[in-house]
Amino acid sequence: MIREPGMSVRLKLTLSYAGFLMLAGTLLLGAVALFLLNYQDRALEVMPVVMAPSGRDLIKDFAPDAAVVMLLLLVFGLLGGWVLAGRMLAPLTRITAATRRASTGSLAHRIELEGRDDEFRELADSFDAMLARLDAHVAEQRRFAANASHELRTPLAITQSLLEVARNDPDRDVGELHERLRVVNARAIELTEALLLLSRADQRSFTREPVDLSLLAEEAAETLLPLAEKHGVVIETSGDITAVRGSRALLLQLTTNLLHNAIVHNLPEGGTVQLRASASATAGTLIVENTGEEVSPEKIWTFTEPFQRGTERIRRDHAGVGLGLAIVKSIAQAHDGTLSLAPGAAGGLRVTVRLPGGAMSLGDRQDVPG
Repeated sequence: MIREPGMSVRLKLTLSYAGFLMLAGTLLLGAVALFLLNYQDRALEVMPVVMAPSGRDLIKDFAPDAAVVMLLLLVFGLLGGWVLAGRMLAPLTRITAATRRASTGSLAHRIELEGRDDEFRELADSFDAMLARLDAHVAEQRRFAANASHELRTPLAITQSLLEVARNDPDRDVGELHERLRVVNARAIELTEALLLLSRADQRSFTREPVDLSLLAEEAAETLLPLAEKHGVVIETSGDITAVRGSRALLLQLTTNLLHNAIVHNLPEGGTVQLRASASATAGTLIVENTGEEVSPEKIWTFTEPFQRGTERIRRDHAGVGLGLAIVKSIAQAHDGTLSLAPGAAGGLRVTVRLPGGAMSLGDRQDVPG
């Protein structure tokens, strides 16, 4: 937006200070003049008229001195107001400079305004916090873009290699080539769909409706039961009606991702996964806890990073594309919820999702599809 040039805030404050000082001086000198005239009237009552000065003479003698005083007040008001305004606006100048640097893409700069707490320092601290969040978000997006590019390039490079091998070796088994191409293509499609789901969750482009987390846990358990049986994992679900508001499809994806992750990163045999849904007055909670090897607390924070699969965790087939918990985190945040991870009491991982509660009538609760 183009605006016409105007006076600076410092000049406006200076003129305001000087104007206020001139007004105060005028009132003070006016009060002194009234006092002198009143004094002159009382003097006429006690002394001859010829000896008492007239009111005109008093004003004539008083006016030059008053003009000098007003001139001094004007100069003092302008100079003092300019200095005071500069000192008062110095923090705002630093904030403005930091804003301009941030507009050029420099998000690492911080104002770090010193001194006691006041309005300017509160503004500076808020701006520093905003820059820190933006810096972390931009760094995360750049890291995500780099990882996504690498992950997407891998199946394409494998496909290109397979096609070159087929071209250089016409007698190679075509069936084997087709199967390998199918697997690579399926992985590329799975990764692309995961990226699209992650983007959808981040943009919050969904309609909120009453959802029962306990039903979603039962549905996810039924869907992934064959995978659990293949890995020798027993799924245990429990909980009452846990009403939240959000996208049923996204929350089902959240529950499925948690359960899938708990199944594939479990004990080689005899493992268990527990899904518990509970409700409070203001929130709904979903807890997914599995058995497995002990998880290092220092490594837990990496599990929700995109494409971080946890190198110390057991790797199996169906390990996914490294976006499972990243998608869970994004879906939880898109629903104004939280995701927390902690080592299990006897190994494995305990994942807790808390979402704001939502009223649900009996008609909103539907049976799990068979």
